[in-house]
Amino acid sequence: MNTTTALILKSNSNFNILDHSHFRKKIKCTMGFSAEISVFVQMGASVQLDIQTQQLPEFDLLSWMNDKSESIVRYNSDSKRVTPHGSYKDRVDFNDTTFSLTLKNMQKTDSGLYTARISGLINKDCVTYRVSVMDAVEAPVLTMNSNGSSSDSCTGNFTCRAHELMIDSSYQNNSCSKKEVTSQINTLILNCNQKSIICNHSNPVSWKEDRIIITQLCDDNKNSSLLVPVVASVAVIILIIICLSVFLYCRCKKGMSMLPHIHSL
Repeated sequence: MNTTTALILKSNSNFNILDHSHFRKKIKCTMGFSAEISVFVQMGASVQLDIQTQQLPEFDLLSWMNDKSESIVRYNSDSKRVTPHGSYKDRVDFNDTTFSLTLKNMQKTDSGLYTARISGLINKDCVTYRVSVMDAVEAPVLTMNSNGSSSDSCTGNFTCRAHELMIDSSYQNNSCSKKEVTSQINTLILNCNQKSIICNHSNPVSWKEDRIIITQLCDDNKNSSLLVPVVASVAVIILIIICLSVFLYCRCKKGMSMLPHIHSL
């Protein structure tokens, strides 16, 4: 389940409602505080919303409501009957022991407030969630712009890019400075060590990365450096062979053209 939760305290409350009749139950909704809890959910994933109490509440009727004042699910504590809303019927699971609600296959249109509400002697909101549904991040792209190496070090300039975010940096003396940029809910981080350069793109529900292996990069560069003189030597040899071939051809052709003149003498 790809979800991230943040707790936002709003106000202190502690309710003990005593019975004034033989058929009413004592209602305990929250222990210590009421809260709005921010939850981030990846598109298509499920999210579980809990009552968030140290002691389970006692009530006549419990409802999980959305911000459209629709009862997603209603639970009657006497009959133990669970009644889901028609539009949520195939997308919700309700736990009649913990009173938690699980929403499945979350879409961006499901973003909003979700409240657990009890009714009895007093109507009370037990907990409120602010749910935000978002896409997984796109994969970042790490590119090497230039590089070089010596016997004891490897250097290079590179760019880390994703979702309109970009970081330019350089690798030298087997290290680079860690850099981070953010845009709304997306974060791009570039870091490296002696083994690799890492470009990480994340949001509250997912992360992806791209990396370049330093040893492989430096070995490739060293191999390229060694290849240059070899290629140059081969090119010189080929050029000499071509020149020699042209010279011999011209000389041979000149000798053949003189034969008729010799015979005429």
